[in-house]
Amino acid sequence: MSKHDVTQELIEQVNCARTDGSTLEIVGGGSKRFIGREAAADARIDAGRHRGIVSYEPVELVLTARAGTPLQEIEDTLAQQGQMLAFDPPHFAGGATLGGTLACNQSGPARPWNGSVRDAVLGIRLVNGRGEHLRFGGQVMKNVAGYDVSRAQAGALGSLGIITEISLKVMPRPAASMTLVKEMDAARAIVEMNTLAGRPRPLAGACWQDGQLYLRLAGVQAAVAGTASRWGGEVLQHESNFWRDLRDQRQPFFVDGEPLWRFSVNPAAPHWRDGADWRFDWGGAQRWLRGAFQRAELEREAGRAGGQVTLFRGGDRAGEVFSTQSAALQTLHRRLKEAFDPMRIFNPGRLYSWM
Repeated sequence: MSKHDVTQELIEQVNCARTDGSTLEIVGGGSKRFIGREAAADARIDAGRHRGIVSYEPVELVLTARAGTPLQEIEDTLAQQGQMLAFDPPHFAGGATLGGTLACNQSGPARPWNGSVRDAVLGIRLVNGRGEHLRFGGQVMKNVAGYDVSRAQAGALGSLGIITEISLKVMPRPAASMTLVKEMDAARAIVEMNTLAGRPRPLAGACWQDGQLYLRLAGVQAAVAGTASRWGGEVLQHESNFWRDLRDQRQPFFVDGEPLWRFSVNPAAPHWRDGADWRFDWGGAQRWLRGAFQRAELEREAGRAGGQVTLFRGGDRAGEVFSTQSAALQTLHRRLKEAFDPMRIFNPGRLYSWM
């Protein structure tokens, strides 16, 4: 089936839902269905069939692909040209797609240094709740028409429409990479990560777990080797496996069944809840906490740390899982929903109960 035929099928499904007043759950590869609330939809719409790389210009560092394209296919294509997705997106259980990565706003351990998926997006195409196939943004950085609309899809969890195509910038792979490991406690690790992140060195990953600090260096060989000699620490063998398992949440910490909370906070915020089960990433800006806690209590703690908290995995998915929004932000969310999906067809309740 051609790209046009698949697009037309998606539009026809949306129009049928408009006619009969039904709702749709957008599903791509299904690797991130655990994110967000349980969508209360009448039927599913398969966006994963809308796949394939549309264009790729290695010299221009720009790639356009349909939203259902598997991340693995994109990364394999880029690797042939010595390039990569800068935001190092998680694959989780496998089958992850480009559209789902943008919709869920997922970026890997290099995010503070290389940018997020939102930063990489140049433009998109999207089927809205009126059955219109719209284009926003473009394929070059200077073409900024509708640029913010493209970026608004990051983290919207499909509540604004069906993303069909994405254009994004890519980057060259670093010539060399090395990971250093140092033993230290959580409080000291926060200070160390922030201190080192402020130095002009090729840092491309900084995380802490189980009493050990991991520092990934990536860039030209001389810079990596020179920094490693200055900073010291044990060199981690098979470092790519470590960062992949952290990125894709394959470590036992992430899959042991207890609720998993994600804090997005000021990276320099002091450590709290000493003795609890923590993991730090993004140089301290992303902190993972495992265990059964009251969301309201964790929201207060996140606020004091300059950020917010999300119930990322497990727990009560019928309740609210994202941080409580102010009245002003709720109004903005509702206006965006009204503009893109006035009949509230797409992923009802997936983001918030009131959407």
